[in-house]
Amino acid sequence: MAVLHLRHLTHHSLLSTSKLHHHFRFSPLKSPRFSCSASASSTMAKQVLVPIANGTEPMEAVITIDVIRRSGADVTVASVEKELRVDACHGVKIVADALVADCKNTVFDLIALPGGMPGASNFKDCGALESLVKKQAADGRLYAAVCASPAVALGSWGLLKGLKATCYPSFMEQLQSCATAVESRVQQDGKVVTSRGPGSTMEFAVTLVEQLYGKEKADEVSGPLVMRPNHGDEYTITELNPLEWKCNNVPQVLVPIADGSEEMEAVMIIDILRRAKANVVVASVGDNLEILASRKVKLVADMLLDEAAKLTYDLVVLPV
Repeated sequence: MAVLHLRHLTHHSLLSTSKLHHHFRFSPLKSPRFSCSASASSTMAKQVLVPIANGTEPMEAVITIDVIRRSGADVTVASVEKELRVDACHGVKIVADALVADCKNTVFDLIALPGGMPGASNFKDCGALESLVKKQAADGRLYAAVCASPAVALGSWGLLKGLKATCYPSFMEQLQSCATAVESRVQQDGKVVTSRGPGSTMEFAVTLVEQLYGKEKADEVSGPLVMRPNHGDEYTITELNPLEWKCNNVPQVLVPIADGSEEMEAVMIIDILRRAKANVVVASVGDNLEILASRKVKLVADMLLDEAAKLTYDLVVLPV
């Protein structure tokens, strides 16, 4: 079972962690990194909160964090649980930077909620998060949610009244009772942005970058992601080396990871294949189980590659 450590080094993580790994060294902080005001320079890093919970959809969380960090924003990952580590969907473990309760005095430019169930319900039941997001809305600052969270969390808190919003298809009926429900992949109305699910999260995150920094920065971030240009169009795929795949039992899949691996690619591969009930083994090619991915997400593999090589696989998938 893969474990993801989203241990971005923030002011909150310094306050909440008494012991740090020996290879990190810090100079004393003279002032909180998250204080900001309406007159703050546009060149300052925007402050973003991404809460996580038991049952959070890992693709939505990691894609949102990764894409927004690419813009230069300072993203704090905060757990609504009593511990930093949460049990996300599909056997993925995520370790936050801080507890949501530790963020109550921080001013954020954006609060973005990933979805997943029961993650969205755990968001709804977190009083500290509800207070943060309600204050965010009252102060006219940006807030956002994807998948089940628009209906289950934002809608339940009364933060979508009179606004257009979208969500995961199976929650649209619930959304209709608290918002003007639309079937957009990404919907913005005023200071709230909503989206449908894992497949639309990259567009959702790029939209958030545009709201934080403008279209030029959003284009700069989205270009290297090789995003699908026209979601209404179907691709025509030509298989150059046709091969009949046969698997009589549960498919055995190996996903190697290394320092510098792209965490979005790794998590999407692991998540989607586990949804298909494949047995996915995540193996570190280094000497340690823990690797530092490209956007400062720490991933912990199931085993080292030498051990994984003793097993037989139906498929090996390499994230970049």
